[in-house]
Amino acid sequence: MGTNEWHVERRSSNGTHSPLAPSREVLETGTLSIVVLGASGDLAKKKTFPALFHLYKQELLPPNEVHIFGYARSKISTDELRNNLRSYLIPKKGASPKDLHDVSDFLQLVKYISGGYDSEEGFRLLDREISEHEYLKNSKEGTSRRLFYLALPPSVYPSVCKMIKTYCMNKLDLGGWTRVVVEKPFGRDLQSAEELSNQIGELFEEPQIYRIDHYLGKELVQNMLVLRFANRFFLPLWNRDNIDNVQIVFREDFGTEGRGGYFDQYGIIRDIIQNHLLQVLCLVAMEKPVSLKPEHIRDEKVKVLQSVLPIRDDEVVLGQYEGYRDDSTVPDESNTPTFATAILRIHNERWEGVPFIMKAGKALNSRKAEIRVQFKDVPGDIFRSKTQGRNEFVIRLQPSEAIYMKFTVKQPGLEMSAVQSELDLSYGQRYQGVTIPEAYERLILDTIRGDQQHFVRRDELKASWEIFTPLLHKIDRGELKPIPYKPGSRGPAEADELLEKAGYVQTHGYIWIPPTL
Repeated sequence: MGTNEWHVERRSSNGTHSPLAPSREVLETGTLSIVVLGASGDLAKKKTFPALFHLYKQELLPPNEVHIFGYARSKISTDELRNNLRSYLIPKKGASPKDLHDVSDFLQLVKYISGGYDSEEGFRLLDREISEHEYLKNSKEGTSRRLFYLALPPSVYPSVCKMIKTYCMNKLDLGGWTRVVVEKPFGRDLQSAEELSNQIGELFEEPQIYRIDHYLGKELVQNMLVLRFANRFFLPLWNRDNIDNVQIVFREDFGTEGRGGYFDQYGIIRDIIQNHLLQVLCLVAMEKPVSLKPEHIRDEKVKVLQSVLPIRDDEVVLGQYEGYRDDSTVPDESNTPTFATAILRIHNERWEGVPFIMKAGKALNSRKAEIRVQFKDVPGDIFRSKTQGRNEFVIRLQPSEAIYMKFTVKQPGLEMSAVQSELDLSYGQRYQGVTIPEAYERLILDTIRGDQQHFVRRDELKASWEIFTPLLHKIDRGELKPIPYKPGSRGPAEADELLEKAGYVQTHGYIWIPPTL
């Protein structure tokens, strides 16, 4: 693809997306200015700018049309920001001369403006810089596109959005647009989330707001709709008649590591379960949408969330790893959980009686994120398969992305004995040489394309907070206490007991091992 072309997706007559050959359709609407607010912070350096660089390398951000502006309070120059970003963009191993050249070319697209997040002067200067770029590119007024990425804490969202609305919008609406990307955590509970939504909603229309949850950009999360609705054999199995329980798991083998003070304000439920894991639950449990149009998909996700019953106290186990409070930034009497297992129950025809086990924790014995669908026992089993374990369909989100199904087969040999094995689609083996894009790359590109399918809608956000706010308030008031657990363990033993009580049957003697190339 040449630098003056852009790969876009057009909608077919039935509303689905179909990738076409490179086209100038998007470019004809005018220049694209991407503004990263909080440009000197960790999120921008580690995620936002690297994602933009990878899109640039794939010629999805044509240099003759795109300019990137960094905005933050730090008193640094453009050259200083570029130098700060360089180490995050150069490959860690074996950087070639071409890699170094690509990084240098990309950084020439980056310009830095220093200003406060409530500074009229700063945002007027930002608007002048954007307008100058648009003028130099002969962009017709009103046709340019402005994307504002808020790599910032939510506390400054209202003031920043007000500044953008007042000083940095497109002056006319002649095919261009202004869009705002906001990061989680979007509030601390239902009330704060609604206040934030109201403040931003007074300034921007819903189609202009992109609430990003990077889990929705992960390859195997995006694969869920295809797996569920493009494969016939899943259709009759995906219900309460065949599925006993569903686990959605996030495990980290390290603690807060210097982020203790920040983490303590939120805890594992606000940080992981209420957003990332709940979004995954929606894709596992939702009904088939009318089409792949973003609103049709998000409608079905909201229906799932609205069907979740209140969480029972006896179906929650909280934990806090020993040593968490040793961090000088964490209060000595902190009640913040670093581990949580909660059972969600969906009150509808498909899922009545099936526990959805949400589990997340830090400082555990392994690092992984996965969806584990466990099927019921075989009725009238003549092979005594219970000793081998149940059928399971597992989607490994990270690391070592894979989809595998555990099932019982005959042990090779003269005897008629059963053993558990797997059908395995490991991405590293099956798709050798294929680079799986980072989640932020996909989601930023979706924002440019105006595709909100993988972003959280306001009513979706409200419904998710309605589920967890009562539980979170009990924790905040100290009514529910976390159980201490040793770093490097599975977490509190009570969590395994809760899984067993919910009906999960652990397979003993079988361990999935990612295949080697």
